[in-house]
Amino acid sequence: MEPTIASNIALLDATARRAQEYLSRSTTRAVAPQTADVDALRELQKPFPELPSPPAEVLSVIDRLGSPATVATTGGRYFGFVNGGVLPAALAASWMVSTWDQNVSLRVMSPAGGAFEDVALEWAIDVLGLPRTAGGALVTGATMANFCGLAAARHALLRRAGWLVEDDGLFGAPPVRVVVGDEVHISLLKALALLGLGRRRVERVPVDRQGRMRADALPDLDDRTIVCVQAGNVNSGAFDPAREICRRAHERGAWVHVDGAFGLWAAASPRFRHLTDGFGDADSWATDGHKWPNVGYDCGIAAVRDPEALRGAMAMASAYFAPGGRREPSQFSPEMSRRARGVELWAALRSLGRQGLAALIERTADHAKRFADGLRDRGYEILNDVVINQVLVSFGTPEVTRSTVSKIQEEGVLWCGATEWQGHTAMRISVSSWATTDEDVRVSLEAIDRAARECRRPESVG
Repeated sequence: MEPTIASNIALLDATARRAQEYLSRSTTRAVAPQTADVDALRELQKPFPELPSPPAEVLSVIDRLGSPATVATTGGRYFGFVNGGVLPAALAASWMVSTWDQNVSLRVMSPAGGAFEDVALEWAIDVLGLPRTAGGALVTGATMANFCGLAAARHALLRRAGWLVEDDGLFGAPPVRVVVGDEVHISLLKALALLGLGRRRVERVPVDRQGRMRADALPDLDDRTIVCVQAGNVNSGAFDPAREICRRAHERGAWVHVDGAFGLWAAASPRFRHLTDGFGDADSWATDGHKWPNVGYDCGIAAVRDPEALRGAMAMASAYFAPGGRREPSQFSPEMSRRARGVELWAALRSLGRQGLAALIERTADHAKRFADGLRDRGYEILNDVVINQVLVSFGTPEVTRSTVSKIQEEGVLWCGATEWQGHTAMRISVSSWATTDEDVRVSLEAIDRAARECRRPESVG
């Protein structure tokens, strides 16, 4: 049967009903999927069908097999990695973006997509406390945002040395040094590998007991060095001393890049803004929209003090693909074909406003402190200074901690992951979702304590 507008609308109505049912269950179901639901995904492993399938049947399979096998990150008790929930306005925007099916590569392809992206980037640069002259790109996440910032750095430093790396490659190029803290995040190392700058070639700087880079331990720097600092250690939440590092780096002509996947958003909060002191002095920044602003997956933001350095690293053109006179999204990002994710970022920021964004950050940080205080009061060891939304807890021996984490995940009241940090095995609690409530924290604390008591040995906690 030929598709019609009416049949398409009917399908979307059915999709909306299924999505509503999914959301209504997300607050009561186990956070992790059941084993049987994951096993049921094997039903997908069939040969490519010869005949078409009705769209309603396709939707039914997606919901029947997919929905039960998801992790309930849209609820309030998912504390794994640093995953935010998706704000209602951002979810609605995502539906509209999919309906529009825009390729935001050149403005002629999508005037709306380009306009929303312009404003969303301007707002993000403003609220993050970055230079107003900075430019940027919207990408898939912090890995590609780090890639963009580091690509701009590579372009600028080698161009200064008389080498155009985008044309001539790295063979025979002047060497570029990269300096990182000893607890550098793997996304930044992946970006360095993709850029040909190497994961093992980095020079590592010692960190303090909270994972902050020690400015006094920086090596001698020069004008072909990229120094990478963190706004928000992925385990402890700690912030590097950016002002001092930027000062020393810029005295020698080095470039400073900030990996601020979630922590950079602390700049939006009057209470936590002091943590980002000095980070605006850097040359490039990477952060995520799908973490603290709760835009929904996927949304990363790259910003560069000198937009021409980013454009120099990314711009391409051809006879049929001719950029216009205004900013063209594809000339600042790795992708040529690009979803209109600027609409979703715009929707999240517009729905929150400056006060709502600050409240989201402060509320989730307060929840993290309640976790830390509640677990400490129950006799468990909190390993980090809880400065924002990250909590590291040990339940005793490494074996007890790991078994406690496994039991928590199996029971499904909440979800947290394990980590290894500065010689300790820990459970990592990251509170990032707008949907988390005081009741979620209370219920989760009880579940954590119950699991730990069942798993620990008598001497493990004291």
